Amino acid sequence: MRRVCFLLKVRPDRLDEYRARHAAVWPEMLDALKAAGWHNYSLFLREDGLLVGYLETEDFAAAQARMAATDVNARWQKEMAPFFESTGGARPDEAMRPLTEVFHLD
Repeated sequence: MRRVCFLLKVRPDRLDEYRARHAAVWPEMLDALKAAGWHNYSLFLREDGLLVGYLETEDFAAAQARMAATDVNARWQKEMAPFFESTGGARPDEAMRPLTEVFHLD
């Protein structure tokens, strides 16, 4: 299982709404993530909007591709796009760039 960590930036004026949306993620989105191979997925949000994502998966590129092929992901990404800064026009899920792991204590 590969551990994946990524950073995104949530617009500071949208933090409360972003938290509220993630307190009520659509059940079909949760099902799609699980079916696509996303495990132990967590998001951490700092007060300045820094978003840290962590997940475990066998193959991140394949898991992303499986999600990209779902209708629910397209709808979710469209709704979430206005919450983010600096995605360069990419959908939020396309802007995730895994960080290089330099240490792990099991």
